[in-house]
Amino acid sequence: MAKPEKAAAIAELADKFRSSGAAVLTEYRGLTVAQLTTLRGSIREHATYAVVKNTLTEIAAKEAGVTAFDGQFSGPSAIAFITGDPVGAAKGLRDFAKANPLLVIKAGVLDGKSLSPAEINKLADLESREVLLAKLAGAMQASLTNAVSLFAAPLSQTARVIDALRAKVEAESPAPVAQDSVVDEDTVEAPAEAVVAPSETVGNTEAVATGGDES
Repeated sequence: MAKPEKAAAIAELADKFRSSGAAVLTEYRGLTVAQLTTLRGSIREHATYAVVKNTLTEIAAKEAGVTAFDGQFSGPSAIAFITGDPVGAAKGLRDFAKANPLLVIKAGVLDGKSLSPAEINKLADLESREVLLAKLAGAMQASLTNAVSLFAAPLSQTARVIDALRAKVEAESPAPVAQDSVVDEDTVEAPAEAVVAPSETVGNTEAVATGGDES
């Protein structure tokens, strides 16, 4: 391969590394063209599976800042450049490798983090993005259905639900303290006979001041 062609191939591979959220390096020694075509089809929704040249790909990986594949380029290599769901791609590769042991998963990278073959298998065991979204949608649908059922219920039924909730709250609340068990000294009134009229108070004060009664 001429130098300009090599440079173009390296640049293309480096762009693939940069534009992919994840990548998995595999060795496909012994697999037929038909088997590789089947593998490509099984992960096409999530990734592009490309046969690569080791030396050029190693240079491209370094240019893209990918170190997960250092020392891993040997034998016939192919890389799954993942631009879709990494879980779906990992499942496809894992399942194909189980059915076709000649496919060897060597290493991976996900969001800049290196992945071992064991970690790629763990990734494959996770639920896919589509499954998680479906579960989330189902949970939201159930909540909305419950809300709609309450709003659509007859007024009497809704009232019974509210009364039941109120009764539960009251049952769980602490019992109120009886009003007559609390004595507020500030609110206790003096006996009526102990109240002295203003005129009597003035008269008594004058009597004390003169040292006796008016006579």
